Amino acid sequence: MHSVAEAQGRLAVHMRQHGLKHTKQRDELLEVFYALGGHASIDELLAHVQAKLPGVGYATVYRSMKLFVEAGVADERKFQDGQTRYEPHMGDDHHDHLICLDCTKIFEFEDPVIEARQAEVCAAHHLRPEHHRHEIYARCTRGEACPERASAQGVESRR
Repeated sequence: MHSVAEAQGRLAVHMRQHGLKHTKQRDELLEVFYALGGHASIDELLAHVQAKLPGVGYATVYRSMKLFVEAGVADERKFQDGQTRYEPHMGDDHHDHLICLDCTKIFEFEDPVIEARQAEVCAAHHLRPEHHRHEIYARCTRGEACPERASAQGVESRR
């Protein structure tokens, strides 16, 4: 899915097939989720949705994200920090993740050399790759000068 409109259509079909109700809260959450662009936790989604719909609770966001995963409009990711994060489902598009251990920012990347090498390794073992998840955990080489670290620490100090 590359747009919120495609996701809304797929979600509507899934809900109809499973006898689920269409709600304004789900619509708003889906729009917020796609606007964030990915790697959002339940808490982050909740904060953004509550800015538009103050009455939405944690359980609603949690259940809705589970529904979005079941409907194929979101993918669930669990990185080393143990927190479940969600990103929009991109169909057959593939990307890998680079995670900063200092600020926890998640960068998406695609690298044809890495993809080709993985295929070569599989072939050498007489295997055909079906899917994989590639995550690289790293530390910023800029140390305290890292702008992402400074903004992450600013968020921490405001909590």
